[in-house]
Amino acid sequence: MNRCKDKLEALAIKVMNQWPGSPPETPPVKVRVKEAWDDNLLHGETSLHYEGRAVDVATSDRDRSKLGTLARLAVEAGFDWVEYESHGHIHCSVQSDSSAAIKNGGCFNGESTVRLSDGKTRTMAEIQVGDHVMSMRSDGVIEYSEIIAFMDRDDNGYGLFYTLHTETGESITLTAKHLVYIVNQNMSLTIDRMDAVFAESVEEGQFLLIGERDSIRLSQVTAVTVETRRGIYAPLTKHGTIVVDDIVASCYAFIDNIVIAHAAFAPMRAYHDISQFLPSYTWSVDNNDTSVATPTGMHWYANVLYTVGRTLFSKDTLYVH
Repeated sequence: MNRCKDKLEALAIKVMNQWPGSPPETPPVKVRVKEAWDDNLLHGETSLHYEGRAVDVATSDRDRSKLGTLARLAVEAGFDWVEYESHGHIHCSVQSDSSAAIKNGGCFNGESTVRLSDGKTRTMAEIQVGDHVMSMRSDGVIEYSEIIAFMDRDDNGYGLFYTLHTETGESITLTAKHLVYIVNQNMSLTIDRMDAVFAESVEEGQFLLIGERDSIRLSQVTAVTVETRRGIYAPLTKHGTIVVDDIVASCYAFIDNIVIAHAAFAPMRAYHDISQFLPSYTWSVDNNDTSVATPTGMHWYANVLYTVGRTLFSKDTLYVH
């Protein structure tokens, strides 16, 4: 958001220099922002307007003949993308330092909470690598699992989030392509009845898994809402699952096959185990060293997997933005 603001200020200066006018009779031309931040869901779900990274601009004198020059000035001001979107304005946007924000893919927001093995509850913004959080084993048993990395993290990033509300009051907020576990009928819970689906695919009437200290129960989805929120977090546990706001979710996103996703991160889990016996080795499985300021952006290993996956899997299996 700050990058977009900086570029817009640079554009404003260039516009006033381009058309200074002759004050006071003819005032200088200024940038007219027709649209910027959108919190009313008026754009497509991947629109950068939800992240504060796009603006639609024209000139204050409403002279459409100036739009071509305005587009050139926007490029010179440093916008990463400039488009002559309509006869009334041009669309300008900037890239994000957070790959999660760009892909709008698989993350939780900063206000989401997890339960730690010491009994405390913390938000996503507070947890760190090494924390043991409530998760689900592959056999469906609730257990605490260590966070070994953040696949993506951006305290200031914005994204479009889906909130799944249940009949018993629990709700979970996550991005469109994040995997969450569902069951289609309220019957006895077994592993073979659980499906991991994208959050955007969850429908009212399906059931989410509610993780309690020593058991799992089902709660029916009663509503799905969509809104923009701040904070982008994608923690990875050894189990590949995490209980967020008391609801069982996967740590994975983009790919709709949970088995492939978990297998792809096996090298990270293996290195994490080995590294416990190699304290002097400096290459870390996580790019977020808790002894220093937490970096922003996608973990390099997750980025490599996504890049390779785009060539190996079809769009039916791997979401490609």
